[in-house]
Amino acid sequence: MGSSGIHEVLTTSKAIAIVGVSDKPDRPSNGVAEYLLHNSQYDLYFVNPAIAQLFGRPVYPNLTEAAAVAGQIDVVDVFRKVDDMDPILDEAIAIGAKTFWMQLGLKSEALAAKGESAGLTVIQDKCIKIELENIKAW
Repeated sequence: MGSSGIHEVLTTSKAIAIVGVSDKPDRPSNGVAEYLLHNSQYDLYFVNPAIAQLFGRPVYPNLTEAAAVAGQIDVVDVFRKVDDMDPILDEAIAIGAKTFWMQLGLKSEALAAKGESAGLTVIQDKCIKIELENIKAW
């Protein structure tokens, strides 16, 4: 996806679920979550069945429970191995997410094709924090 498509996703989305968020400060998912929390207007929903709370906010065990609270999740930002993403994509489709975002270093043409055929915008191998910083620099 080109920069104009990413710009549209980031400027029209309201709610982001970060799947695979970590409570370990040295993990990229933790840094991205903290950055978005302090530098964006997004409604954030953290998803990881192994932790209950992060930055004073609840962490949901799955996307379905996060969506039950959020109502609508626009972007599912995934910090998991590609081999673990298929059920996450299925859940993103089931909750009616608009965008499936695979973080920097993560790419799968099969997952992208599946997501796109279900009507999702799929972004691969991009960091949402970096892309948001690029938009703010425009």
